[in-house]
Amino acid sequence: YTRTLLSLSRGGADATYIKEFDLLSQKFVSPEGDGDDAGFALPEAKTRASYKSRNVLYVGSDFGTIGGKSSLTDSGYPRVIKEWVRGTSIDDAPVVFEGETTDVSVSAYLNDQRSRSGPIYEIRSRSMTFYTSRKWARRVKYEHLLAPDDPQRLNLDESEKDPEEFILLDVQDDASTSFVGTRMIITLRSDWQPIPDGTTYKSGSLLDVHADTFLTKGKEACTYHVLFEPTERTAYDGYTCTKNYLILSTLDNVKSKLSFYKIEDNDEDSDGSGFTFVGGDKEAQIRACDASAIDSTQSDDIWLHTSGYTQPSALSLGDASKAAIASTTDGADGDASAQQSYHISDLKSLPKMYNADDLVVSQKFATSEDGTQIPYFIIHKKDIVLDGTNPTLLYGYGGFEISLGPKYIATVGVAWLERGGVYVEANIRGGGEFGPSWH
Repeated sequence: YTRTLLSLSRGGADATYIKEFDLLSQKFVSPEGDGDDAGFALPEAKTRASYKSRNVLYVGSDFGTIGGKSSLTDSGYPRVIKEWVRGTSIDDAPVVFEGETTDVSVSAYLNDQRSRSGPIYEIRSRSMTFYTSRKWARRVKYEHLLAPDDPQRLNLDESEKDPEEFILLDVQDDASTSFVGTRMIITLRSDWQPIPDGTTYKSGSLLDVHADTFLTKGKEACTYHVLFEPTERTAYDGYTCTKNYLILSTLDNVKSKLSFYKIEDNDEDSDGSGFTFVGGDKEAQIRACDASAIDSTQSDDIWLHTSGYTQPSALSLGDASKAAIASTTDGADGDASAQQSYHISDLKSLPKMYNADDLVVSQKFATSEDGTQIPYFIIHKKDIVLDGTNPTLLYGYGGFEISLGPKYIATVGVAWLERGGVYVEANIRGGGEFGPSWH
């Protein structure tokens, strides 16, 4: 990969300019070049663009009227996707996918799983609403991604020249899907029974299934495995993958926990899960911790971004292959000294902006009128007696399934906590602290 697309926004607007940048020459690629030397560039619009291959782009943008309809949805985002070949005019690029004007947007992209013994998946998606979408997917060879007149594509055997047909992923509209190796991961926002009279999987669960079986034989022919099932007090928070491991992030009473799973290369006839638990955090912690792969196709090295109410954002180096059950000190507010087996070394941290030496962080619960336990975090000086007379700043959000949690807030520290105030952050309903049901 030697080139990338940059989206340049004026003042943070949704509309962006798209320009291609060469990573080797450290220069923008001029669209005025000839053939393979011509760069991709698009004027300001709510554009969505990604590479299909080096010389072919998926592009959704404001193309005016196409087939008597606007190329944009009523929300102002792309309604159609074109495949644009380098060195040609965007006006001549064919439309390969369309949504409805009532959709939020459409998109097309690749999910290349060859580094994990899987295929390349080509995916097209319609986002009908903020929380619902439909996806179509197919397996493709690398040559199918090239321009139609590329010699490598033309030299394919006659039986391989045409890629497979796209298949609608037969899941609920409010579920999300992704591919990892030979597996497909399904994230549920509502209860789902894929097989009549079979198991009903809970809202907020994470399932894995053999991808090719799902695509070729349908959902009723599959064996489903539960990677995560929520309880009243636990929720799925996300996952990321290195070359050989899946790292699952969950919330346990709004405290962060990382779990590591080895990605298995199971064939279609195997009923086993595609992931084997190998270790991670023994206990959830009062901290924010985000793990991301340094190079998900080449290694198991990870970046670890951590922070807490009294700990500035810090960057560490980790290794997913070293994950094991690790003991932790419960309640350490993002304390880097509570090292995990997957932690290799601390790299950098933002400076401390206030004195937190005499502050304590704890979690408590308030009982709502309907009996629901509402968690909240409280930060204050050690010697304060919590008798209801202390000046207290209370913050809550409760919207869009956005979870509140430990994060370094320098302004609160300087202006409030150092002066003896009490800061409380409440995880009220409407957020995502306990999954879709909390929202």
